[in-house]
Order: sequence, then C-alpha cells, then structure tokens
Amino acid sequence: MDAITVSLLLLLAVVASSAIGRMSPMPLPLPLVQIALGAVIASMLDFRIELNPDIFFLLFLPPLLFLDGWRIPKEGLLRDKGTILALALGLVVFTVLGAGFFIHWIIPAMPLPVAFALAAVLSPTDAVGVSAIAARAPIRNRLMHILEGESLLNDASGLVCMRFAVVAALTGTFSIVEASGTFLWLAVGGIAIGVGVTLLTTTLKDWISRRFGEETGSQILISLLIPFGAYILAEQAQASGILAAVAAGILMSYEEQSGRALAVTRVRRAVFWDTIQFAGNGVIFVLLGEQLPGIISGAAQVVREAGRREEFWLFVYVVAIAFALATLRFLWVWASLGLILFRAARRRQKVQSPGWRLIAAMSLAGVRGAITLAGVLTLPLTLQDGSAFPARDLAIFLAAGVIVVSLAAANVGLPYLMKGVKLPPEPSSQRQEDQARVAAAEAAMRAVDRSLHDMKPGRDDADVYMDAGARIMTLYRQRIEARSKTGEDADLARKSDDIERSLRLVALGAERSEVYRIARSGSLTDDLVRKLVREIDLLESRFSTS
Repeated sequence: MDAITVSLLLLLAVVASSAIGRMSPMPLPLPLVQIALGAVIASMLDFRIELNPDIFFLLFLPPLLFLDGWRIPKEGLLRDKGTILALALGLVVFTVLGAGFFIHWIIPAMPLPVAFALAAVLSPTDAVGVSAIAARAPIRNRLMHILEGESLLNDASGLVCMRFAVVAALTGTFSIVEASGTFLWLAVGGIAIGVGVTLLTTTLKDWISRRFGEETGSQILISLLIPFGAYILAEQAQASGILAAVAAGILMSYEEQSGRALAVTRVRRAVFWDTIQFAGNGVIFVLLGEQLPGIISGAAQVVREAGRREEFWLFVYVVAIAFALATLRFLWVWASLGLILFRAARRRQKVQSPGWRLIAAMSLAGVRGAITLAGVLTLPLTLQDGSAFPARDLAIFLAAGVIVVSLAAANVGLPYLMKGVKLPPEPSSQRQEDQARVAAAEAAMRAVDRSLHDMKPGRDDADVYMDAGARIMTLYRQRIEARSKTGEDADLARKSDDIERSLRLVALGAERSEVYRIARSGSLTDDLVRKLVREIDLLESRFSTS
C-alpha cells in the first residue's frame, strides 16, 4: 500500500473516530476511540507502517508544540508560574529518577538508561486528553490553566531528559557535568533560535504586507513553516528543537496581538490550525493502534527473554508503571502544596488548605497522550554498533499501555473527584470584559466621528453618509449604556443581550437558508453564494462565541 493511500486512510480513521465518539451513548475520550480504530485497521488490512523515528518526530512535534505555545493562556502561566514550574520541571526530574529505577527494578531485562528514557517520555502530561474528559467532569478554569501550562513546559523538559537517556544508552556513558552544560545550551540555544526565527519571519512578513498587500493563503503557510524552521535550525545547532518550537509559539501569540494581520487571515488561520491540531493528534493515536499488534509481539519476546512465559505480565507491568507514576505525582503535589502552605503561614497569609480530593484530582489529571507517544516512537532502531536498540518494542508497548490506562482512569475517576473539590475563588472577568467592550465602543465612535468630520464638503451623498454614521453611533451608544450598568440593571442588560443574540442567530440562519434556496433555483452564481454565505457565517460565528 503506497504512502498516499496510507495517509488518506489514517485521516479517514481520524474523521470516523470523531463520529463514533459523538454517537457513543457514554462519553469516551477521543484518543481511546482512535487507538481502537487503529487496531481494527491493523487487524483487517495486512500491512504495517514502518515509522522512521526522525521523520515522525519532525512531522508531528513542531506544529503541535508550536500551537500549544501559541494558544496557552499567558495570564494563567504568569499567575500560577510557581506551581506550573514545580510540576513542569521538578516533577519531571522526580518522575524520571523514581519511575526509571522502578521500571528497571520490575523489568531487569530493560537496561537502566532505556528505563530512564521510558520514564522521561512518560513524564509529559497531555492537556488535550484532560480536555476530552472535562466534558464529563467540568474542571475549573484555574486548574485547567495549571494543567495546560504544565503540559506545555513538561513536554520540553521531559523530551530533553529522554534525549540524555538515549545518548547514555547509545554510548554507555553519562557525565553530570557534561549533561549540565549540554542542558544549558539546549535550553538557551533552543529558546533563542525559536524567538529569533519568529521575530525575523514576522518582521519580514509584516514589511511585505505593508508595502505590497497581504495574501491570506501565504500568511497561513508562513505560520505553518515557522515551527518547522525553528525546530530544524535548532537541531542543526545542537540545541533543543522542542524548546525552539514552544518559544516560537509563545512569541507568535504576542505577534498576533499586534493586530497587523487582516481579519479574514486570522479567521482562516484559526480554522487551519484547529484542523492541524485535530488531524495531528488523531493520526498519532491511530498510528499507535495500528502499531499495537507488532509492538505487543516484540514486547512479549522481551518478556520471554526475561524469564516470564506468560504474556499477561505485559499488562501487569503497564498497570504497575501507571500506578507508580500516579503515586509519584501524588507525593509531589502533596509536598508542593504543603510547602506553599508553610510559606504562607510564615508570612501570616490566609490560604485555603486543599483537600485530599484536589490532590487526588491533580494526580489523576496527569494523563499521558500524543507527546508521550510521539517521543517513544522516536527511540533509535539500532545502537552505534548496528545491533538492535534494547527493549525498544517493550518500551513502546509500555508507553502505549500507560497512555490507555491513564486516560481510562481519569475518565472514570475525575468525575467522582471533581464533585467535592474546592479551589480558591477565581476573580470574575465580567467587569474586565465590560470595560474592554466599553473602551472598544468609545474608540469606534471616535473613529466614526473623525471620519464624518473629515468628509469632503459639498458631497452629493453627504446626507446619506451622516445618516449611516448616526445609525452606527446609536448602536455603539446602546452597547456602552448596557455595559456600564451595575447590579440588577446589569443582569437585565446582559439578559437582553442574550435574547438579542439568540434572535440574531435565528435571523442569520433564515438568511442563509434563503440564500441557498435562491441558489438552488439558479438565480445566483456560485461565487456570489459563497460570498454571501461567508458573510453570514462570520456574523454567526461572532454571535455564537460572544
């Protein structure tokens, strides 16, 4: 089966997984559905995809990490930076050491460097998996921001630790002094290259757009090339391509806030990247399912060589490792929160003591996902002498098994734990939203007023121009008045907004249906239909998300 057919089949499986997940009578995490579909494909079709680790890493990780950095809430990162760094850096090292020794202890056939590599690749968590489960167990925004921030940063730290472990497995040596210097260059060099590539690219892009106009398709393509460019340049410089992609994504979010891109570019670019994220994550999990039969066979061989004849030991190992990871995470979260309470007590600050449910929920929410799978599939195929990389299939199987177990455990356990969990109260953003909308409306009124004053005298359509301006000004005055109210008046104004929004959606739906009816009669060209429907869709999108 050729590569194009295989690629189309994988994408079709991703689409089918979404439909199956929505049709399921009980909510299922999408990754589990995709893994199952991959296994079905492997059993029905007699083929197995040969994955080149370097190509696999390059294809999937840069865009996914770039998008994580681009869309992570920056205010959450800054507000809870201490907690996030403790989880993303401290917990990763704690997990690599603790889980690495534990894996080597229960599976002596797996060399210690390989066990550390497996522990390192299991240390990153996956906020996408938690988000899929959050539909059943609504997670407070602050907790989700912490989990997302942790996921963003521990992707980099975990995969960098895996890199050191793989080098140790390949060379048989490890120097803490050399590793520290290398880590410093990996971090500093990777971040610098990611920032540099993004700055240079966006500056050149903006200069060309100002002088010669902006073409939406090229803007979208540039945003896709940035993570790959940053990753490849960093890897060529022996720095961390992972950190380069993350840094490029974070800087891209600030570039987007400059507002220099056209509105249509931002709309289409957002849709494009939503598709990339959905397809990229989905294909990774479908590939996992497709690879499972071969992975299980190779892992069983390693287990037999270790003196275990029963293959059920594979599943015992998976459960044991998943439990060890959850225990390590529980201990770290408990100790970190205890330290925070101790420091607050010394400063005589009042801090709400977290209950055991919060600690347990934080531990269970550390599910593994696409980054873990992408990382473990990049383990080398051979050592430097040409022999097979030890226990590679077993490591991949264990990582895949832990992903499935962690997703299933969170799917079952989080709804129960989140029922009674108590978090510090989150500041309401309603007043900030109202102030921003009022300020934006006032700015719009000033702009319209200036435009009316700058109108050339003696125009034949001056009355029409003034009438149109008055209607727009009235609209903005109503918006300012509604957003400036307080108390019951504010609640009534917001209720009025909600009613108006629902009626606008009804009206827009009727508009679109009528356009399609006229189009079916042959009275409109296809281009005109697309134009009218796109205008309606953009308005509907605005009122649906406001």
